[in-house]
Amino acid sequence: MAKAAPRDADKTRPAAPTLEAARADAAGCRRCALWKRATQTVFGFGPPRAPIVFVGEQPGDVEDREGEPFVGPAGTLLRGSLAEAGLDPADVYLTNAVKHFKWREQGKRRIHERPNREEILACRFWLEQELAAIRPRLVVALGSTAASALVGSSVRVLRDRGTVVQSPLAGPVLITVHPSSILRAPDSAERRRARQAFVDDLRAIARHGLK
Repeated sequence: MAKAAPRDADKTRPAAPTLEAARADAAGCRRCALWKRATQTVFGFGPPRAPIVFVGEQPGDVEDREGEPFVGPAGTLLRGSLAEAGLDPADVYLTNAVKHFKWREQGKRRIHERPNREEILACRFWLEQELAAIRPRLVVALGSTAASALVGSSVRVLRDRGTVVQSPLAGPVLITVHPSSILRAPDSAERRRARQAFVDDLRAIARHGLK
């Protein structure tokens, strides 16, 4: 997909009435410097009135090239886990706290780098617009970057995972790990255990009246 010509997004614009308007504005975002090395803005994807919104960290290499969130290895694991947990894709909207891929070069590979606080705060404008347009009943924070963006730095993923906390930005937020952490497990047995724990976290959504 061709890289969109960057332009200054209106930083004072109120919450977009539709996802389409927010997506169009975000395509030219310059709120931080990450757009300079990214192929394109990777906005959220899913039903405009989804009752559940999943928020990850940022797009990866595959997502940056294809322009859609959660289409790489971690996304494949997430989608499979959603199916195992009995969650209907028609009820789920997928997005990230940061909409551009931050990376460093290693040979011919582009290696993920974690976004810093300033980049997360700059991009929260778009997350706020997505949540204002969708108005989900529950948001799922995948990993520490998403949890920090939604709830604040007091959240600890391993301590708070599987629990629902209140966010001034998003209402009730379920805390869990990012699926990429499962892929980094040291062996196949540990990956199986980590995946099962992740599916169990997703099943907790049913206990909050969303199934």
